[in-house]
Amino acid sequence: MTTEPRSLHQRILAEISAKIVSGEWQPGHRIPFEHELTEIYGCSRMTVSKALTQLARSGLIERRKRSGSFVARPRSQAAVLEIHDIRTEVEALGFPYRYELLSRAERVADTEDETVGFISGTKLLDIVCLHLAGDVPFCLEERIVSLKAVPNIQAERFDEIAPGPWLLSHVPWSEAEHAIRAVNADRHMARRLGVPSGAACLVVERRTWTGGLPVTRVKLTYPGSSHAVVAHFAPS
Repeated sequence: MTTEPRSLHQRILAEISAKIVSGEWQPGHRIPFEHELTEIYGCSRMTVSKALTQLARSGLIERRKRSGSFVARPRSQAAVLEIHDIRTEVEALGFPYRYELLSRAERVADTEDETVGFISGTKLLDIVCLHLAGDVPFCLEERIVSLKAVPNIQAERFDEIAPGPWLLSHVPWSEAEHAIRAVNADRHMARRLGVPSGAACLVVERRTWTGGLPVTRVKLTYPGSSHAVVAHFAPS
């Protein structure tokens, strides 16, 4: 019995993966059918099927019965008890990371901000940004930062770096609190995340303090169909 050379199998994997990771093939793009790939690579259908199965297991593609294979949307597991860089999360999934600053404004805390721990009248920096995996919206970030706790943030424009990693590298935090909930995307949220209005979304809200002083409150909204919440713990 003969088998296809391993190098050919690896070539199929590498070339399809490269097209996906580079963004040439966007989420939802149909992968050539198995019979088309056998003609392209001059190999057996078994070799092609093995490569597509491996790509599906890695999460890069989705195989649909009778429809073919398609580039998968990025899937993420949001770690509940960690403060992590979204860029690292996106790149760990094998997708190119991109960041867009949508708005940046200074304002004074109002009564609504008091409900999340900021004293009314405190000067705040209000930032909204979008994190993308390739050209696909991955997470909408809405953040307020206390200028009393982090006065040097006023000089940062956030044109190149997102506020999360900037804060992690500049402000030591002593406490953090997470709240997780599911919401249906309103028209405004749906447009920014590229999902249908009313689609289920996962919202992770986090507040951090340093020495008892509130530092930031951030709301991270993810498309619910491609994210899960994971908490790892052990007996105390």
